[in-house]
Amino acid sequence: METDKRQKRVASAIQEAMSRLLIQEFPNASNGLITVTGVEMTADLKTARVFLSLYGALDREAVWSLLEKRKGFLRKALASLVKLKYNPSLIFSLDRTAELEERLDRLIELAKKR
Repeated sequence: METDKRQKRVASAIQEAMSRLLIQEFPNASNGLITVTGVEMTADLKTARVFLSLYGALDREAVWSLLEKRKGFLRKALASLVKLKYNPSLIFSLDRTAELEERLDRLIELAKKR
C-alpha cells in the first residue's frame, strides 16, 4: 500500500517536471500542443511510462523521432528536477483518450440525427 502511494507521488512529480521540460524543448510547437496526460511508474520506480497527447497540426512522426532522439537529455534534465534514488528510464506512449472521446461524440451525434 505504501509503495502504491509512493508510485503515485513520484509519477505526479515526474509528470509536472516532464510537462515543464517539454515546453522548453518544443518551443516551436506553435502550430500544436504536446501535453503530458499521465505517468505510470513501475513498482521499483526505475521506469516511467509517460503518456502524451498531441493536439493541433503537429507532425507526429517528427515529434516521436525527436522525443526518442532527446530521451537521454530529457532523462538527465528530469533527474536534476526530481530528486530520486534512481533516475527512471523513460518510455513515451501516445494517449489516444482525447481522440476516442471525440470519435464517440461524433458517433453519438450521428446516432441522434438518425
